[in-house]
Amino acid sequence: MLNRSLVSITDFNREEYLKVLSVAADFELNSYQNLLQGKVIATLFFEPSTRTRLSFESAINRLGGKVIGFSDSQTTSVTKGETLNDTIRVISNYAELIVMRHTLEGSARYASEISRVPIVNAGDGANQHPTQTLLDLYSIQKTQGTLENLKIFMVGDLKYGRTVHSLLMALSEFNTTFYFIAPDELKMPVEYKLHLEKKGLKYYESKELEGSLGEADIIYMTRVQKERFSDPIEYERTKNAYVLKDSMLCGTKDTLRVLHPLPRVNEIHPDVDANPKAYYFQQTENGVYIRQAIISLILGLK
Repeated sequence: MLNRSLVSITDFNREEYLKVLSVAADFELNSYQNLLQGKVIATLFFEPSTRTRLSFESAINRLGGKVIGFSDSQTTSVTKGETLNDTIRVISNYAELIVMRHTLEGSARYASEISRVPIVNAGDGANQHPTQTLLDLYSIQKTQGTLENLKIFMVGDLKYGRTVHSLLMALSEFNTTFYFIAPDELKMPVEYKLHLEKKGLKYYESKELEGSLGEADIIYMTRVQKERFSDPIEYERTKNAYVLKDSMLCGTKDTLRVLHPLPRVNEIHPDVDANPKAYYFQQTENGVYIRQAIISLILGLK
């Protein structure tokens, strides 16, 4: 992992996933370490973010590093016509590592090819979100005690959801059975289903959320992302497709946990929040430890 970019979750292998999770567990025990003292990390967010940006900044601050960057590209030279190429070439002179979120699919890969320093993809359009995936793996491992032989329900926007795409690719290394719950307009793209078929893994598709939740080890809810739709009518038709309510968790496994990459809109009813099976707020805390682990491993500090 030393000096390597993390653009796609497939840039790391199964053993490296487990290494990141192990280092994250160490950081959870002792999160404040001055490993980044005297080092600068750039966070370039061309697209809005709350949890990802702030958890990265929290991770860097807890490690004693300095953060430079922006959370709104409208305050940068992008508004003057500066290209991504030029922005990355300039910023890579200022920092040891760049964390970048961008609206365009493939932008992080392009940045990694021209940057002098490693790039960590914090989300590129509807494509990939590898650090979210690693914190999801950490959350699953913590709550289930394993990553092997689990039944994972992915619900909602499976077409545009970069979090479910990355998570599917990672969990396909652990003999996972997948259940895809989505309307026709938001079904899991064919290429991901073909990947599972090549791996010999089972998956099931349904439009119905209720009925089979008793099988689930993890329910991974996602919001319908208005910003990914070019057709507002299609968005309005699908935005309320699934709402998980507390009553729907009756009869499910005691060990079941509900995850969500957040932000939520209305796809998880607030009455679920008090249920011990709700894990999405603890999930966000795990993001700090995972991002500390990723930065430390790439920079050779762990």
